[in-house]
Amino acid sequence: MGSIPDPGELTQSEPVSFDEFQRQTSLMTSCTLLWKELSDHFSNIEQDLRKKSEALKHKIETLDNQTTESLKLLEKREVTIDGSVELAIGKAEESKKALMNLLEGECEEDVGVNNGEVDDTEGLLLKLRGLCVRMDHEGFWRFVTVRKKELDVLRAKIPIALGDCVDPPRFVLESISEVFPVDKRADKSERLNDLGWACVLLLESLIPVVVDPVIGKERLLVTPRLRKRAKEIADTWKASLEERGGIENVKTPDVHTFLQHLVTFGIVKEEDFDLYRKLVVGSAWRKQMPKLAVSLGLGDKMPEMIEELISRGQQVDAVHFAFEVGLVDKFPPVPLLKAFLKDAKKAAAAISEDPNNTGRAVYLATRKEQSALRAVLKCIEEYKLEAQFPPENLKKRLEQLEKTKNDKKRPAAVPANKRTRACNNGPMPPAKAGRLTNAYVSSFPATPPFVRSPSHPQYPTSVAPYPYDRPAAPAMYGSRSPPYVYSPEAAPPAIAGSYHTAPISYPAYGVYGTPSYAQAYY
Repeated sequence: MGSIPDPGELTQSEPVSFDEFQRQTSLMTSCTLLWKELSDHFSNIEQDLRKKSEALKHKIETLDNQTTESLKLLEKREVTIDGSVELAIGKAEESKKALMNLLEGECEEDVGVNNGEVDDTEGLLLKLRGLCVRMDHEGFWRFVTVRKKELDVLRAKIPIALGDCVDPPRFVLESISEVFPVDKRADKSERLNDLGWACVLLLESLIPVVVDPVIGKERLLVTPRLRKRAKEIADTWKASLEERGGIENVKTPDVHTFLQHLVTFGIVKEEDFDLYRKLVVGSAWRKQMPKLAVSLGLGDKMPEMIEELISRGQQVDAVHFAFEVGLVDKFPPVPLLKAFLKDAKKAAAAISEDPNNTGRAVYLATRKEQSALRAVLKCIEEYKLEAQFPPENLKKRLEQLEKTKNDKKRPAAVPANKRTRACNNGPMPPAKAGRLTNAYVSSFPATPPFVRSPSHPQYPTSVAPYPYDRPAAPAMYGSRSPPYVYSPEAAPPAIAGSYHTAPISYPAYGVYGTPSYAQAYY
């Protein structure tokens, strides 16, 4: 048996290497870091779960509140139906009485039935109200369409006038039926006159008239029969898209009228959202399109629409849409505006490099850059972005382009010729030398001293020319005329057989090339 070592006796063990010590130290450090990372990970998971739980709780409370409000609103709508019907009936009775009074001639002087001109805003309102009371949709349409310059006044007064109609929705549909959903005008030249603005104006003005006075926009006072007719009109317009060349080629005023028609009559269809989105994006430059898109229920599709506008190079339109739906944090406006200016500058440079038409290309490039600068400056002013995007440099650049444009338009300076007429001491136009086909003949002819009129028949050889025996003729031109004297050698010799006439009287200088001047001179 081996001997058992004494515990108190020192035994010599193998020394631990330094590498082993470093390995164990690294292992401890890695374990510590891993433990800390796992602890932080679980803490983050716990915080995320807590936040999601609170968010779900908040959503549940919000849904409960919305459900309660919806139930109250439905109850209110049910209770207020009778009141709204009574108000509508009372309004119809008032319109009927006004119409009867007008037909009897009692209100003829106030309303103004004739198609005469109106002098002021009140006269315009009276004329509109008279046409609405009579339900004269044709006269109303003609009266509105010839007053595009008074658009702001019409926008304020038409809703008031439509309130006097017995049936405002039907009145508006019949008024715009000449051009919407299909243009029925027979005159070809009249088709060039776009009347989409008038259709949109009437449809927008109808909204405050058909809104329920008790509930508001949640209920429109449009009869089921008229709503059905409005749906048929919308279907007819959609069916005519192929004849118009498809969504890509349809005119923006027609698109605006169609979308406003849907919003005004509350006939938006969820299955047509893709069509609405394409139409809105295709006409996004219209000022009313962002609000119209929200009214159509496209709020959830706004991020996709904004990204599509950016990809098309319509960054300014994207900014308008982003501000309308509150997506400014996701789509910052300043980088978009700077990108728009950069693209416009590249496009202008590409246009100016056209070798075929240099002058025209430079003009178009200048206009392109000017339009981009104006759009960005307007956007900065509208949304108060001066602190983020100072407009001073843009304004200087715009002024520089305007100055360059004006300098190119300004004609070259021509020194004024201060010759005067001898007959009435008036200024004479400057001589135009070097133009053989010009009908104007200079007052100071070069040698020979006279030139035959192109329209004068040539004399035969046997007939001598007129003798120029008037040496004092140059004195008639005044002291400011050039020192020109007819040369005696240049004058034709007098012939014994020639006939003499009375001294020629020089009449007033007329229009260039007139027979009176030529006869007096020659």
